[in-house]
Amino acid sequence: MPVTLPVKDRFELPDGMIYLDGNSLGPLPRGVKQAVADMISDQWGAHLIKGWNIDGWMAQPLRVGNLVGRLVGAAPDTITMGDTLSIKVVQALAAGLRMRPDRKVILSDSGNFPSDLYMAQGLIAHLAQGHELRIVAPEEVEAAMTDDVAVAMITQVDYRSGRMHDMTAVTNAAQAAGAVMLWDLAHSAGAVPVDLATCGCEFAVGCTYKYLNGGPGAPAFIYVRPDLADRIDPLLSGWLGHDAPFAFEATYRPAPGIERMRVGTPPVLQLAALEVAMQVWDGVDMDDLRAASLRLSDLFIAQVEDRCPQLTLASPRDGARRGSQVSFAFEHGYAAMQALIARDVIGDFRAPNLMRFGFTPLYVDEADVIRAVDHLADILNQRIWDTPAFQKTSRVT
Repeated sequence: MPVTLPVKDRFELPDGMIYLDGNSLGPLPRGVKQAVADMISDQWGAHLIKGWNIDGWMAQPLRVGNLVGRLVGAAPDTITMGDTLSIKVVQALAAGLRMRPDRKVILSDSGNFPSDLYMAQGLIAHLAQGHELRIVAPEEVEAAMTDDVAVAMITQVDYRSGRMHDMTAVTNAAQAAGAVMLWDLAHSAGAVPVDLATCGCEFAVGCTYKYLNGGPGAPAFIYVRPDLADRIDPLLSGWLGHDAPFAFEATYRPAPGIERMRVGTPPVLQLAALEVAMQVWDGVDMDDLRAASLRLSDLFIAQVEDRCPQLTLASPRDGARRGSQVSFAFEHGYAAMQALIARDVIGDFRAPNLMRFGFTPLYVDEADVIRAVDHLADILNQRIWDTPAFQKTSRVT
């Protein structure tokens, strides 16, 4: 049965905190601490090396991948977990380039997360085969799908503004031009409804420490469309992507299906945390979650614009074009955000001037939104941000 949102009792949130930063790091789900402690003591501690077999550690990447797959519309056994998002980007991007050897352009947009662009630049340099990273404005992506594009590498939801691409329209444009479609779902998985099977894209990647609440450093995921999974050629031909790892053959033979996108030893502790964290989604309908997210973010926009005229909306006003976050521009945004954080209203800042606020209906409600704006208005109207302690820049913003 569908649950009624929010489900705050499924999380361990500090008393009094208004947490509007799940788009950067999700909070701790209940049960994770005990599950990880049990894994350490009852599995690693008691079973040691036997845990790979009797506790199912080797099967974790696919088992947890299927839990993630339910939230992004992926068919069973088309997602595997492990490594970081940057590694998964390289895996998918390299495989896509090998599928289009006569084309030399990787298409992305200026709203993409810098790490994706860096990984593309690094791969191009190491391949040294004349590839080009072509970056266009987000609104120009579909028109830029020309016949020299090998891979379109697009993040669905812009990490700064929350601007959201239409996955179906962009995928159709890419494939009509003969390009391979690679989606980064870092700000989509667990935030907006995604249907990879219907979308038809060749590849998708994403992280699990944001809306999926897997914890800092939680493993990333990679999706390969099932009709391609037995044909793609992995760039990172790791031991656990081998067809028979424990045959210890000298020559690499890729495993069948999505298993070939495994690289090295799975992060067992972090997968144990993520597997339990995924229980917070029991009974949650993604369409209900999306509707609640839009109500909360629309309320926030209306309240801020009415009470905080110093701020300028930097996200699409139309909720259909926006993910699950809202950004406002303010010249003194960093200091104002530090002042908010000092009051346990947690958002974050992205240079040069954006204050970001995430709206996760699993643990945020309308009362939280109103109280957050109460604090924000007071900080702005009283110029509390103009305090030396709030001007000092930390390493993580």
